[in-house]
Amino acid sequence: MSELALSADATPVIENDSAGESTGSPRDDSWWGRPGGGREVLTIATPLVVSSLSWTVMTFVDRMMLNNWSGGAMAAAFVGGVLWFAVICLPLGLCSYVGTFVAQYHGSGQPERIGPSVWQGVWATVAVTPLMLAPILFSQAGFQAAGHTPETVALETTYFDILCWGSPAMLASAALSSFWSGRGKTWVVMIVDSVFAGLNLLLDWWWIFGLTATIGGETITLFPAAGIAGAGWATVVSLWLKTFTYTFLMLSPRNRAEFGAGVCGIDRPLLRRVLTFGFPAGVQMLLDVLGFSAFILIVGRIGAVEHEASSLTFSLNHLSFMPVVGFGMAASILVGQHLGENRDRVAARATWTSLQISWAYMALMSMAFIFAPGVFLAGFFQTEGVSGDAAHRAAVASTAVVLMRFIAAYNMLDAMMIVFVSALKGAGDTRFILFASLVMASLLALLTWMAVEVFGFGVYGCWALISLWIASLGTIFFIRFQLGYWRSMRVIERTPIVEAEALSAE
Repeated sequence: MSELALSADATPVIENDSAGESTGSPRDDSWWGRPGGGREVLTIATPLVVSSLSWTVMTFVDRMMLNNWSGGAMAAAFVGGVLWFAVICLPLGLCSYVGTFVAQYHGSGQPERIGPSVWQGVWATVAVTPLMLAPILFSQAGFQAAGHTPETVALETTYFDILCWGSPAMLASAALSSFWSGRGKTWVVMIVDSVFAGLNLLLDWWWIFGLTATIGGETITLFPAAGIAGAGWATVVSLWLKTFTYTFLMLSPRNRAEFGAGVCGIDRPLLRRVLTFGFPAGVQMLLDVLGFSAFILIVGRIGAVEHEASSLTFSLNHLSFMPVVGFGMAASILVGQHLGENRDRVAARATWTSLQISWAYMALMSMAFIFAPGVFLAGFFQTEGVSGDAAHRAAVASTAVVLMRFIAAYNMLDAMMIVFVSALKGAGDTRFILFASLVMASLLALLTWMAVEVFGFGVYGCWALISLWIASLGTIFFIRFQLGYWRSMRVIERTPIVEAEALSAE
């Protein structure tokens, strides 16, 4: 098969055996100092890990607060949140893919194309906004079809509907943040995301449990105790404020002059390329989330304890895989930048370095999940007198302890999946990613349904199934990366510099 078969826009380039390293200073070939080594990866990845953790900690504490409001609210927020993400993940994947264009334009020395690329993601957000709000009309019927109790359906619907009003902000901020992350200025993303994650937590506390103030002897309610609805509105407000902040920062005079940040019109050829490569990336994200959502909904049919324990454990799972998402994003950025520079060997090295660091982190988290599960569960069961009897909550906790061992078992392969799929996206190999995800997500949904409805599997059997699914995905993307088709792929147009290099090589 031709290396261009999977991408009509892929551009073959001449491999640079020396990896393009000509700095005039002594070359550092150590794991730490070489191009694509530990220093470069950690410089890009550390702020992204902090940014990912800020979102993870926010959702973790959010659900912990809701669990102390009621266990049902926590489970409903998890399911509602997962399905909300399923609704937005296709356009989110598309808008986030703008970062690959920014990285490759940055690497190829075309800064004036960066601003227009980001704005194509914003225009895509505007186009899909009506579609992001439409699910509000059908959400209740969808949750009822899952077979959940009326009380659970009411909570899930409330949370999901509120989050939908934050969907356009989520998409726009993903595109706007690519202006910095694609150029390797990930510390800006870290600061902005962390500030608004902190604001979200503060609003969560006030809006879930209520906030009052006494002024002149009179008690005034500043925030009503709104429970799960308050948690939803706290997220929406924080998302919109973050979007406005990114827009304001990007439109600075310096960014307008250097990166074309003020060139905000629709660039049809560029938008077409963003859609060509970004749409498969978005569909891949959608398929993975739909398969995962189907798993959660079907497991919820087994029983209330199994439903709450699975929701709680997947919330804990965010603590292990979300930082690795940060390393995956770094791999995607560095692959894009180094391919833009015509340095595919350095791109491969950066990917392997990202995986090595991710494995070290995952190993630590796996040991913690096995040997100290109580540390992670304590926050969910710390408040006395909350709704739900003690026996039920004890059963949820004991089930969650076992489920955490499944996470520990598949963590390393989960890291492989995240890092390799991110690297492939950074090159533009999105069509293969789409095909693989279509097959695997369909299998997960089908096999989970058969496990519960046909063979009568319990919650542990279902978790063994999803563990095998993650292991299979990690293996598939590892093999694809090793085949090397991605090395000749580009998402941006050929530049005169690249043409001149090709001619001189001939």
